Amino acid sequence: MANILVVDDEKRNVELLRLRLEGQGHSVTGCYDGASALKLFGEQAFDIVLTDLKMEPVDGMAVIKGVKKDSPDTPVIMLTAYADWKTAVGAMETGAFTYLKKPWEFDEVNHAVNRALDTTSQRRSTNALKQEVKHISGSRTLLGSSESMQQMLNLIAKVGPSDATVMIRGESGSGKELVARAVHDSSNRAKKPFVAVNCAAISGTLLESELFGYRKGAFTGADSDREGLFEAANGGTLFLDEIGEAGMDVQAKLLRVLEEKKINRVGDPRERKVDVRVIAATNRPLEEAIDEGLFREDLYYRLVVFPVDVPALRDRLDDLQELSSHFLGGGKLPAAALKRMRSYGWPGNVRELRNVIERAKILASGSVEDKDVLLDIRTSGPSEKTGNLNLESNEKKLIITALKRANGNKTAASEMLGITRRTLYSRIKLLDLDL
Repeated sequence: MANILVVDDEKRNVELLRLRLEGQGHSVTGCYDGASALKLFGEQAFDIVLTDLKMEPVDGMAVIKGVKKDSPDTPVIMLTAYADWKTAVGAMETGAFTYLKKPWEFDEVNHAVNRALDTTSQRRSTNALKQEVKHISGSRTLLGSSESMQQMLNLIAKVGPSDATVMIRGESGSGKELVARAVHDSSNRAKKPFVAVNCAAISGTLLESELFGYRKGAFTGADSDREGLFEAANGGTLFLDEIGEAGMDVQAKLLRVLEEKKINRVGDPRERKVDVRVIAATNRPLEEAIDEGLFREDLYYRLVVFPVDVPALRDRLDDLQELSSHFLGGGKLPAAALKRMRSYGWPGNVRELRNVIERAKILASGSVEDKDVLLDIRTSGPSEKTGNLNLESNEKKLIITALKRANGNKTAASEMLGITRRTLYSRIKLLDLDL
């Protein structure tokens, strides 16, 4: 339901609207003059404003202008006994969502409020849609009949209908976002937005404004108010991928959201209530990041209410045929190809498998044959024949090989290795590589 501000210099009107709107489940705050309303609006966030027109010395038009200047997305409904064509045009040009003529019927008010909420919800859904990651396969289905997959699907079925915060743990490329989507789709929030953000792909300062939004003038380039992803996901789910890469400032604000369900846009002192389920994911043990002083322990325990571990592809090889057939668009791979694939290490997990199949489809002149399935043996790990099982030397070789193949681009190299860029930098420093 909505947080509504009602402004009227007749106390009886304010109290009547408060009573009726609260009966619809809304939270209502009343003000008896325009100046007090604008002051309160600058201190708190409201979903909708209902205001009278004729007030002294600050009238309803001034209230509309003040609200729209401070928060352009907040709908304002004007209630007036002086409604004529000029008044209506003036209110709409100033930014009013609609106007109602006194004496109003509550059904009219309730309908206008619901329309304003629907419009806001549609805008948020549109913003959320723009944030969604587009998958090459276009699929949002978790595939696999192996025991490990069935165990994970059972966990998803149990936690989905709840509102518990979920921590998804798994290697890069294993399908953590698909798991998050499956949790969302099995919840009561399924018809609301699912918004995903990769914390490793956005720098700390930008990540804060991306998540929480910002107020006009908060920093250079902030030329208008902007809604953040928490508001875009309101009523739905926000997926925080690679949460271990978020900076300490962002972590502190995330902890507050989880504890209080409130946010502040960057540069805006007003609190805004949000109803968002948070699902986080990591490809490395956060316990290590806590020991290194890079992750807040209190945030960790807020996030790991219900952990879900995604199995690596090498631990669910029985699913190779099913996954390959899906990426092929039907049909099966040759037995010889499957045999080679079962002995391969799959460092890039399902993402690597999808790429292998896509490459095979391009190379094939008709049906995919064994020769079309090219496995990258250089990243499959040390050969048993060489007996070289030294972890440090093999790690150095893999990093050097990845950087060469990426022409020195550390972002591309980290993706090949299945780690974050930040982790790659730390491994280079730890191994004392001169790169």
